[in-house]
Amino acid sequence: MARAQEHEPTEARRSSPPPPAPYVPPAPSAPYEGSAPAARPGPGAGAPASPVTEAAGRPNRRRVLARTGALGLGIAFAGNLSELFAGDASARPPAGLGNDGYGPLVPDPQGLLDLPRGFRYRVLSREGEPLRSGEGPVPGNHDGMAAFAGRGHHGGRTHLVRNHENRATAALPVPTVPGLTYDPMGKGGCTTLTLDRGHTVVDERVSLGGTAVNCAGGPTPWGTWLTCEETEDQAGTNGYAKDHGFVFEVDPVDPRRTGAEPLTAMGRFQHEAVAIDPRDGTVYETEDAFRRPFGLFYRFLPARPRGGLGSLRAGGRLQAMRVPEVPDLSSVREAGARFDGVEWVDVPDPLAVETPVRHQDFGPAGITHAQKLEGCYWGGRCVYFVSSYARSREGSAADHYGQIWRYDPRRARLTLVVVFGPDTDVQLPGERPDNICLAPGGGLMVCEDGGGGQHVYGVTRKGEVYAMARNRQDIGTPQEPDWGEFAGVTFSPRGGTMYVNCYTPGTTFAVTGPWR
Repeated sequence: MARAQEHEPTEARRSSPPPPAPYVPPAPSAPYEGSAPAARPGPGAGAPASPVTEAAGRPNRRRVLARTGALGLGIAFAGNLSELFAGDASARPPAGLGNDGYGPLVPDPQGLLDLPRGFRYRVLSREGEPLRSGEGPVPGNHDGMAAFAGRGHHGGRTHLVRNHENRATAALPVPTVPGLTYDPMGKGGCTTLTLDRGHTVVDERVSLGGTAVNCAGGPTPWGTWLTCEETEDQAGTNGYAKDHGFVFEVDPVDPRRTGAEPLTAMGRFQHEAVAIDPRDGTVYETEDAFRRPFGLFYRFLPARPRGGLGSLRAGGRLQAMRVPEVPDLSSVREAGARFDGVEWVDVPDPLAVETPVRHQDFGPAGITHAQKLEGCYWGGRCVYFVSSYARSREGSAADHYGQIWRYDPRRARLTLVVVFGPDTDVQLPGERPDNICLAPGGGLMVCEDGGGGQHVYGVTRKGEVYAMARNRQDIGTPQEPDWGEFAGVTFSPRGGTMYVNCYTPGTTFAVTGPWR
């Protein structure tokens, strides 16, 4: 098996139907061990130079600009990046991290993952290989993920809970396991990898099955994972035996404590991600709807806030955000734009028995929509959420290549923190932000979901954007190469390891190196 492969360079789309053709994984290869070069090589050293690799060494082209009107050099940012780190004590400015981040990406001789010099990756898991539990093959379409510290006799271990965004046509479904399967006809769900202190996989098993299109989600303050179904299919659709479009809770240590019970009060819609206010237990939810009217931003007021494992089953109140006189967030173009008096409106029918939630009647003042609402996280005293892009030709009020919004519950204030600019070179990192997380050493790590080369890119407090990783697994053709997106970027509980998924072919990596 191609497990526990460590590699160091020796030379320096998700969720949009229809699903891609099934990927046939290659035969496992022997582990490769390499050593870092003595000096940073130029693009002509070792492996053949490629436009993608050369471009990755020029991150200065992506800078924070003063105003959106100044955009013009590839993807650029407008806004104050320091907003994204406010209130997070762990997100201090990384010492010595300059404009080039950790340096140019070094081509990987194994053709899997390009990283900066000095960094190493280990392949933890690949789709199609046997699960260590013996329950079946590793499912495909690796998506959202989070890392949790072990408890009790599992202390010192790390549990990675990983989503599988499988639709009804998935070639590598999540195996059916008694007691952990919601709908036997569903092919999505979660698997959990258990790692020892040396990042060796000691267990890998199903932690939730029988769900559908498990996209992202979010961790809870009590150490469980909330996995989100990004679908509205009801029983009888696509062969499903039960309604889908729910959030499920997964215990990373013992998934049988959470089972396969949908948290129905949190709504039935095309869920993407969640974030919880640790102070009062409010759950914020994004909706990634593909067609007009686009998705909503929600909050769920639990009946048992901060009640621990299983408490969200007690129900609560689901509301959608209304920004007065702003029916579509894409119409806001200026970074720093602020809206006070944000309102929260009760959802008429959270289960969407007859009508999808975003189509429901929210009164004469309507409700606020946004295209491609994706990543969501809590930072300081605010919740941040991402709109990956907006396209007027698809029905949005205006075009953009990504927005990051901040909602301050205490002030009922919504602020557009960052705007991504127009695309001129899809081989450079920075198009269509998707999953996002705070890096323990300072800054952000962002997975992009766009065209061309696919990157995990870092963003410093000063707004410098740098390539952290590039997917080298080409799933296209020689005439039309294609690289699967990254997803689920997260860090180990101690912060020394970055974990990230390649969506297709489903691959989970552990990345270590000179983080600073």
